[in-house]
Amino acid sequence: MKWRTGCLMLCLMVVLPLGSKALAAEAATDEKVTNLSTQVVLDDVQAAEIGREHAASLPSGPLYLVDGELVGDENLTVYHETTYVSLPEFVLALQPDASVCWDGSQVVVQASGLTMTAKPGNCYIEANGRALHVPDGVLSLNSSTLVPIRTAAQAMGASVDWDQENSMISVHSGTGAITPAESYYDSDDLYWLSHIINAESGGEPLEGKLAVGTVILNRVSSPRFQNTIYGVVFAPNQFTPASTGAIYREPNAESVLAAKLCLEGVRVGGESLYFVNPTRAPNSWAARNRPYVTTIGHHSFYA
Repeated sequence: MKWRTGCLMLCLMVVLPLGSKALAAEAATDEKVTNLSTQVVLDDVQAAEIGREHAASLPSGPLYLVDGELVGDENLTVYHETTYVSLPEFVLALQPDASVCWDGSQVVVQASGLTMTAKPGNCYIEANGRALHVPDGVLSLNSSTLVPIRTAAQAMGASVDWDQENSMISVHSGTGAITPAESYYDSDDLYWLSHIINAESGGEPLEGKLAVGTVILNRVSSPRFQNTIYGVVFAPNQFTPASTGAIYREPNAESVLAAKLCLEGVRVGGESLYFVNPTRAPNSWAARNRPYVTTIGHHSFYA
């Protein structure tokens, strides 16, 4: 009995120190875990702070790149599959020292080598005297004037592409603004095209004027007609104003605009080569012999 009691006491003496060491080790482990958890929480907080600071440093709104720098545009939108940007923000991103102001009904831009205007609702913007087509029109959103980014870039002599790495539009500044009208348009072509458009369709809507201009330029491109605007206009028995002298009347502003847009590449009426006023000529040769294309205003067009 004494032996058993002594043995039990000896075992307790051995076990108790071992248990104390185990508890101490466990406590140390808990402390390490606690310290590690605390560090993880601190790291998360720091990361969140850094993230907030980074987010705060980013421009607001949808982003695009201009010469590698992020530009934010809260009004950037896609309309009819065309990306529109706020014209003032775009101009200032490319030329920070440019002047951009609102002049009654339109935005007016004065920048290095560039004068540009854009009026909401118009199907074009003017840049250095040239007319740049905006098929879906200049937009107004949140008191800002929006134009297609490619049209704005063209006016400023910049280029636009897609940055694959950053998955966003990238704009690259060029060496100068768009070539001015006096250097871009052939003066004789602009003169005669605007005059024939005015003489034949001065009272028609802009679309009708563009369609008449398209007929003239389609003829220039066709081997069946003269290869210059002057030659087409003054070909015998083709355009009445050329023989009556009405062609020499000063064209109105919209006829000049239509001529510029046509010389920029705008076409209305497809491959039309003829047009007639069906009220004045109900049984015209074109109506009897050529494929009908469309009617715009008072004119029917034929290919």
